[in-house]
Amino acid sequence: MIAAPSLVTHEGTHGVAVYGRQLAGTIAAQRLGVRVIDVAHEPGVEAGTPVHVQFTDRLWGESPESAAERVTALARRRPVTVTLHDVPQPSDGPRNLPRRQAAYAAVAAAARAVAVNSDHELALLGEADIRARSVTSIPLPVDIAGSTGAGPLDGTVGVLGFFYPGKGHDEVALAAAQAGLPRMTVLGRASDGHAADLETFVRRAHALGVEVEVTGWLDDAELARRGRTVSVPVVAHRHVSASGSLATWIGWGRRPVAERNRYVDEMARLRPGTLHTADPADLATALRVAAGDPESTRHGLSTVPFSLAEVADAYLSWWDDLP
Repeated sequence: MIAAPSLVTHEGTHGVAVYGRQLAGTIAAQRLGVRVIDVAHEPGVEAGTPVHVQFTDRLWGESPESAAERVTALARRRPVTVTLHDVPQPSDGPRNLPRRQAAYAAVAAAARAVAVNSDHELALLGEADIRARSVTSIPLPVDIAGSTGAGPLDGTVGVLGFFYPGKGHDEVALAAAQAGLPRMTVLGRASDGHAADLETFVRRAHALGVEVEVTGWLDDAELARRGRTVSVPVVAHRHVSASGSLATWIGWGRRPVAERNRYVDEMARLRPGTLHTADPADLATALRVAAGDPESTRHGLSTVPFSLAEVADAYLSWWDDLP
């Protein structure tokens, strides 16, 4: 058994950084004595103090190699447990895949133990031959917001989160056009370096007869308001590792149309009734059906498995059980 580690967090709007801060705050509130440490202050913490970090290469360095070196150097100073995010998979491409695999393998090997956010990611680790001394799966949390009641819908198909190529926006635009739904909302902004890609996507959608509104960055309250008013929420990321966007839709009381893959099927089993799953070939039909039945886009549940508090408990139990 080890004591709960100190929790290393990052500033900024990256989804992994935001999640890390939320989880750390909840864990610290549930167990007396757990410290939350900004990553900038970690080197000054007493030598040998166990820490836990949230790792995705883009959060820790300018390259997979530099990100891995930062974390493995940290692991040489003190015992480290790690939650891995954005686990490498073939969609990373022939140039980036081997680099990311090597980086994640180095981090996993240096860690005292590793957590991932889904059984799908456990499978990805095996497929990438990334090995850890000990590994567990703890899902991303979902808390149902206090106000998820029915309100007027805006007639659009909505995709949530940072835009980057491969996240499913093109598939959604094509399916919307085929379904006769001419308006689409992108709730968010382009990921860093992808502003031009977003502009090109908007032009492609226009050529299909789908007009796209890009909201840009919104604060949490406005993002939730807009998320509750899109007519058809959609998740169509075909190369997902784990999806904070999917969890956010559910937390807003929405039942998104979700294109089936191994992760989506796992989440549908974990939280029954919260997703309308559709095979890729049936996405347009699913959008048309959802648009014609607005109530089907709201799940009507007050709680679902693995709230933030329950996920915090799962982490504490995991650390308690480590030898």
